[in-house]
Amino acid sequence: MSLDVPALGGVDRNTLREQSLHKLREAISSGQLAPGTRLVETELSEALSVSRGTLREALRHLVQEGLVVTGERGRLLVRALTTAEVRDIFAVRRSLETLAVETLCEQEERTEIVRTLRESLDRLSDTGQELAELIEADLAFHRQLCELTGNETLVNSWQHISGLTRATISRSGRELALRNTHWQRHLPIVDAIEAGDVERAREVIRTHMHETTERIVEALEQ
Repeated sequence: MSLDVPALGGVDRNTLREQSLHKLREAISSGQLAPGTRLVETELSEALSVSRGTLREALRHLVQEGLVVTGERGRLLVRALTTAEVRDIFAVRRSLETLAVETLCEQEERTEIVRTLRESLDRLSDTGQELAELIEADLAFHRQLCELTGNETLVNSWQHISGLTRATISRSGRELALRNTHWQRHLPIVDAIEAGDVERAREVIRTHMHETTERIVEALEQ
């Protein structure tokens, strides 16, 4: 598959590696760099206006995130996810976020937690956002569930699969992504935490992840 290198644009040299990583991650998630695309260092370093050494650092990070894989002869390729892998990703997310909501429900003082989560819901309900911004708002809400627990291991585990989650949601298509990121799907999570209802929170997360998984798998199989 051909690579539209110029569309990636240049990078501010103040934060070369970080911006290179951001632009590459965004291009993969949006499908500009489609699954199976070979990543050629000379083309990408020229497109991003960075040295090949800086580019390699960004690519190594993408390999760690699982967005890029090493193929034959050491060639780097954009990872193509199977439906089985999608199910695995969301099964792990379900486990992590179930632990998060259990922990939050068990907190004696949840007022500040609920306030913070409702602010995240407000960002999700902003209909003036671009799709990419909405997906980031969705991921921010779910990441915040983990961060509010204070469990760094939980946060790091969630963050490790966030790149794959972002790419999966983006590749499922605009209409489906809008449905999956709608703020009303997330409201019951906050309500359950506010009530301290652990069983309800578990069920809401299970249903949320199940519905999201099945919708994405169906879209990818079409």
